[in-house]
Amino acid sequence: MYTLSDIIVFTGAKPAGQVSNQQIAHLLTDSRRLLFPDTTLFFAIQTERRDGAQFIDELFGRGVRAFVVDDHYTTPQQLLDTGAVFLRVPNVLTALQQLAIAHREQFQLPVIGITGSNGKTIVKEWLYQLLQPGYTIVRSPRSYNSQTGVPLSVWPLSATDTLGIFEAGISTVGEMDMLEKIIHPAIGVLTNIGAAHDDGFSDRQEKLAAKCRLFVRSAVVICPEALAQQLPLPGTIRRFTWGEGAHADLRITSIEKQETQTLIRVTYQRRELEISIPFTDDAAIANAMTCWSVCCVLQLPQEQIVLRMPGLQHVEMRLELKAGINGCTLINDSYSADLNSLIIALDFLQQQQQHSKRTVILSDIAGSGRGIHTLYTELAAILKQKKIDRLIGVGPAISEQAHCFKHITHTHFFDSTDALIRQFSSLHFSHETILVKGARLFAFEQLVHLLGQKAHQTVLEINLSAIAHNLNVYRESLNPGTRIMAMVKASGYGSGSFEIANLLQFHKADYLAVAYADEGVELRRSGIRLPIMVMNAEEATFDALVAHNLEPELYSFGIYSSFEACLLRSGISNFPVHLKLDTGMHRLGFEPADVDRLGNSLSRANTFKVQTVFSHLAASNDPAHDVFTQQQAALFQEATGRLRQLLPYPFLAHIANTAAISRHPNLQFDMVRLGIGLYGIDAIPHVQQQLNNVTTLKTTVAQLKRVQSGQTVGYNRSGVFTREALIATVRIGYADGYPRSLGNGRGSMLVNGQLAPVAGNVCMDMTMLDVTGIPDIEEGDPVIVFGEGLPVSVLAQQAETIAYEILTGISQRVQRIYFEE
Repeated sequence: MYTLSDIIVFTGAKPAGQVSNQQIAHLLTDSRRLLFPDTTLFFAIQTERRDGAQFIDELFGRGVRAFVVDDHYTTPQQLLDTGAVFLRVPNVLTALQQLAIAHREQFQLPVIGITGSNGKTIVKEWLYQLLQPGYTIVRSPRSYNSQTGVPLSVWPLSATDTLGIFEAGISTVGEMDMLEKIIHPAIGVLTNIGAAHDDGFSDRQEKLAAKCRLFVRSAVVICPEALAQQLPLPGTIRRFTWGEGAHADLRITSIEKQETQTLIRVTYQRRELEISIPFTDDAAIANAMTCWSVCCVLQLPQEQIVLRMPGLQHVEMRLELKAGINGCTLINDSYSADLNSLIIALDFLQQQQQHSKRTVILSDIAGSGRGIHTLYTELAAILKQKKIDRLIGVGPAISEQAHCFKHITHTHFFDSTDALIRQFSSLHFSHETILVKGARLFAFEQLVHLLGQKAHQTVLEINLSAIAHNLNVYRESLNPGTRIMAMVKASGYGSGSFEIANLLQFHKADYLAVAYADEGVELRRSGIRLPIMVMNAEEATFDALVAHNLEPELYSFGIYSSFEACLLRSGISNFPVHLKLDTGMHRLGFEPADVDRLGNSLSRANTFKVQTVFSHLAASNDPAHDVFTQQQAALFQEATGRLRQLLPYPFLAHIANTAAISRHPNLQFDMVRLGIGLYGIDAIPHVQQQLNNVTTLKTTVAQLKRVQSGQTVGYNRSGVFTREALIATVRIGYADGYPRSLGNGRGSMLVNGQLAPVAGNVCMDMTMLDVTGIPDIEEGDPVIVFGEGLPVSVLAQQAETIAYEILTGISQRVQRIYFEE
């Protein structure tokens, strides 16, 4: 730990408030991830998306007393008088980095710094797997390789660590210099140079030079032989290369790909060596060679390398969320067990509000470098802070330390996974959110299988990280002060309701909107606290609206009078409502001519409190109708202006939908309604390029079948073949939401990365594909119906419809699996 006085020295900060001897052990940049307020220093970083200072009051209320702010921040006297200390600096991010540099300089251990276009995280995790038996390793959690992530990765360095492994990622020139000072690697690793972030550099050589800034003080740099001569580094820095060329240090003599493994033979220091890895793809082979090179530089005995390489395990880059047994929600992170990744998983668990009960199934944690009692005492404090209701510990170490977890209401401990499975039925899992977190050797995939809701092999994967990214893309384009109403109607455009709403609540959306009251009721029952607008309120649901604090859209005098009568009978006043104006869509809404009558009625009574007034643009995405769009906007502004005169209080106005946010920024007004854009689809090309794919519909090959020339496939014999063909029957049909109109070659799916056209008619539960000429296809192989490489918008064009219809038409029998990268 450091004192605040130490940190003032390291950062050159100017303190405001009474500087005490408060010990700082934890650095915080995200207010949602607070664990130990007494020993936390919050860095109020300002970005284009947000000002970290806006969370200071909230964090003070939760017990944080130390804050780093920029020089322009006005320190609240009330907080100063009640014990807050503010460290004022010219740039908060720079101060965080300076503190990390000072901390790194306290340690002389060997550090490996990894950069490159691809493979950084996998190489880091494989090195951890290979080297853990001989080192106490501190490493970047997941992909913490940014200007903020690297300082937070280095901060856990302690005297017990004997090796550091850190990633560094950059997107433009000049970003690596500060990261190099923080990491200060003795051993540099360059995985490759590829297309990622090309737009941030003038050419690949500039990108290579920018990344190599990480190695300016390294003793050795490990890289593919093809890059060695291009490295813009002085000759005093040793190059250790791998490849097939005669001058490679680790020279590949043969690569033999087998069914489930690859044999790699090399010459190293005049010795013929061979390893096997349990992967067959080229990327894995390259990553394994990089790791082997690092092991050679560290002088790990070759006999140990040969023994450990076959045990390399697939690196999962994501947390999965899916439906579980007995109404449970299951979070699968059964790939590793360390404190850093556990905290990330617990943060994800805390986002989930659909169940009041939270359970963690956790294995022993190895390789932390801490004493066993210290480790599990800290773990117990983390679980207490995260309000875990039940802990199921698996392994001899955590079982031995069971006394550390007395504060948790319900605990169970088992020496092994098999012992837990034998007692599985006695644990009575029901209507709770369960995080499964364990080291690989505990084989928790068995538990995931037992806990998971059984479903057929067609699944819709939803990338929650992509939704958060897309939300921020639109946030960056908003005028200052403009709020976001996120549309989660139609079960989040087919992606799920409360799962998406949980994420949006976590990322501080301002409002949610649903189509019908029952959707809003489900969100409230799932713990969603954000205000929710109901766009199609019906008289039969008025009581539910009131009981769950749902805010209806009023669009006619009929619905106005009916809801007013309901509230008067209940003695309720100032109930929040939203007014819909029809400015040209001609679907729902008060006419502009009704505004005076509407405003006078509202001003005479206090039954309603208008939260927002809005309208719906009919063609905001189409330049051909821009004149009409501006006419709608003019009518809307005239109507809202009149209502502002008539109502004795302010309200928010909004008319812009997803397309209008970027095409008509002058129409953003007080709030925008963000719908399909959240899910990665925008009609504007330059915006679409910034969005990440959210949904991937996957199925599998049920059977492969050869048909001869003249034979037919499917109902009505519509698929006629004039040649011999290989047919793959896949587990999806029109009952799953795959349009029947895509039969007979109109639609295609991705099989082993290649497009395979639909053969014959689409059936209710199955579809046949012509996979002739696609190599290495086997029964059980995955098939992409839409997703990365085959966007849902392309499938919609083939079906002569829109992406909305495809997404909302995916059947509920298709299991939704949510993941966070």
